[in-house]
Amino acid sequence: MEKPRNVLGGELEECCSDPVTGFFRDGRCRTSDEDAGRHVVCAEMTEEFLDFTRARGNDLSTPRPAFGFPGLGAGDRWCLCASRWAEAAAVGVAPPVILAATEASALEQVPLELLKAHALDLAS
Repeated sequence: MEKPRNVLGGELEECCSDPVTGFFRDGRCRTSDEDAGRHVVCAEMTEEFLDFTRARGNDLSTPRPAFGFPGLGAGDRWCLCASRWAEAAAVGVAPPVILAATEASALEQVPLELLKAHALDLAS
């Protein structure tokens, strides 16, 4: 099996292991056909984004112990659905991204230049 690539063409790096993120809960924003949401954008949470996604029906702030989910706060990194990140970008509340940990398939929904404009790991 080929190793997943990031949006810059390199090997996909870990997004976060505390809390552990990713569709496969392995810390990486990789996906498969089973991942209908395409959780491929590694982002660092902001209060603005957490409020935005809660208002859209996806509360990432509230702990869900039954699912092993601690709840997220500003500064936590998490693998987001590319479509939700793009939706947030369209209204000016997209959280910053880590390009090296964002899977290349994100480019099917989000232009690279838009991701770069929100990147934490891109030299200016």
